[in-house]
Amino acid sequence: MKGFQLVFSTLQSRKHANGDHISQWLMDIAEKIGIKGVTVLQASQGIGRDGKLHSSTFFELADEPLEIIMNVDEEACEKLFKVLKEEKLGLFYTKIAIEYGTL
Repeated sequence: MKGFQLVFSTLQSRKHANGDHISQWLMDIAEKIGIKGVTVLQASQGIGRDGKLHSSTFFELADEPLEIIMNVDEEACEKLFKVLKEEKLGLFYTKIAIEYGTL
């Protein structure tokens, strides 16, 4: 299949207006759209769009960088981005054309 790999970058502490963490909110939206594979990766450090170093330390796990990764077909991608645009989250993403499948 042809589609896209979507990678969203955020922080553990970042929340949606409804109170859910952005990572959980994205997984919930993906599930509603029918996206089956979502992976959340925790990083030890990262430099954000703000130019600041963010890291997971013993004292401040809320600043932990996260990546939410999805492999989606074009239809699911369009549905997801429609929702994201309506929400106006200011969420950083990368979108890469891929071929994917199961062997």
